[in-house]
Amino acid sequence: MAISLSKGQKIDLTKTNPGLSQVVIGLGWDTNKYDGGQDFDLDTSVFLLDESGKCSSDKDFIFYNQLEGGNGSVVHAGDNRTGVGDGDDESVKVDLSNVPASIAKISFVITIHDAEGRGQNFGQVSNSYVRILNEENNEELIRYDLGEDFSIETAVIVGELYRHNGEWKFSAIGSGYQGGLARIATDYGLQVG
Repeated sequence: MAISLSKGQKIDLTKTNPGLSQVVIGLGWDTNKYDGGQDFDLDTSVFLLDESGKCSSDKDFIFYNQLEGGNGSVVHAGDNRTGVGDGDDESVKVDLSNVPASIAKISFVITIHDAEGRGQNFGQVSNSYVRILNEENNEELIRYDLGEDFSIETAVIVGELYRHNGEWKFSAIGSGYQGGLARIATDYGLQVG
């Protein structure tokens, strides 16, 4: 049975699941019905961070136009432009045993594509979650439901996988940003332009 986390909680992933190396990070959301005349397109992005909390190059930024990183250890399943239907809207496979040693954290972010141009924000998004599955048997290990505490934000850092004493842990972040993906990418040390 999955362990349900609250914002700010951290949990061992590999220590409590010995031998675990292949995981799937599933992310999902629903958009509230409103008459804005524009479709929503939410995107999952992944940042591979070093000890200083920065990406060492553009190759450490995984998103719908660059689906692979970390020497193939992190693979994005691709863009879902509608978010319609049950289950995960987007997913990322991570081979924990093959993540390069220089990567200390893997940060998972959900953003709203062209949020400012479309007048959209996370106040219009509900039922957002991130979950971690054992890829071998599809067992849900960890789940974090983000709740509805965002109103004007256009991007949310949902959670991070990080190394601690040779094991992988997961932290439920739930931190909202204004300024979308560009703001987070800049904070993570990437040149945006």
